[in-house]
Amino acid sequence: MTAKRALKGLSSTAVCGAIVAVVLLGGGSFALSQDKGSVNPKPLPPLAHPNDPRTPAKQLFGRKTEPTDSAPRSIGFYSKGCLAGGEALPVNGDAWQVMRLSRNRNWGHPALIAMLERIARQARQEGVWNGLLVGDMSQPRGGPMFTGHASHQIGLDADIWLTPMPNRSLTRAEREEMSAIDMVRPDKLDIDPARWTTNHMDLVRIAAQQREVERIFVNPAIKKAMCRQATGNRSWLAKVRPYYEHNYHFHVRITCPAGSEGCAPQEPPPSGDGCDQLDWWFSDAVLHPKPNPNWKPKPPLTMAQLPPACRQVLDAP
Repeated sequence: MTAKRALKGLSSTAVCGAIVAVVLLGGGSFALSQDKGSVNPKPLPPLAHPNDPRTPAKQLFGRKTEPTDSAPRSIGFYSKGCLAGGEALPVNGDAWQVMRLSRNRNWGHPALIAMLERIARQARQEGVWNGLLVGDMSQPRGGPMFTGHASHQIGLDADIWLTPMPNRSLTRAEREEMSAIDMVRPDKLDIDPARWTTNHMDLVRIAAQQREVERIFVNPAIKKAMCRQATGNRSWLAKVRPYYEHNYHFHVRITCPAGSEGCAPQEPPPSGDGCDQLDWWFSDAVLHPKPNPNWKPKPPLTMAQLPPACRQVLDAP
């Protein structure tokens, strides 16, 4: 479902409030994705009442530091589920490095791990990209996160920085403190031509052409630029969807892997390349939303709102 369709039928005030909510809290993961991490993260204190049904699920899953010892399985939907048998993307690869190690979010279904490694190597072999800097994926057992994402819960989402990997291994401090590069002009109407290159587009194209990729989320200005620049077979652009923020990274989402009973895929993207559906994203109501003083954030998800199997994932040794 597009954001425009999701907001259809609301009053103008409600639309603006919803936009602010998405950007600042629900879907706007940019600010938190670029927040600095810690070289010496402190362990979270134990919960006083972990079995209280009102306890937010993010407080429970955020304290799990290891995956379950079980067959891999993505459970539920991208924004309401969990992950069994998760696998970690190695923090150092021949064509990638993991960022923000203190978050412990470099976990995913093995199908996601394999796809990321394939993208990284293909982009290097084609001379498009030196190597991936990989941001948030999922927690060891998936589930809701403390900060930054409504999705990324079932091990099938990953953020890839729009900054190429340098020709050296980054230090731990650099991985926690350096920021990706903003690709969008300050007015948000287009890309920054001094920063955006066709290599950026080709990296997104390589990702979109992977058979298991279901969606790629980019800033609307980035989508606009790719619509101008892409030549030849443009069918891959259908998977590239505009969404709030995403001006420092792009978000890759793969479809439910085989063997993941109970995994709920997203509906297919609309037909066409989507380049004729961008005007709304550059309207004043979207670019400069007015806060709704009556808006209230949704309460955090509890275990009762997740698939029942997620309780087994959480409680597994």
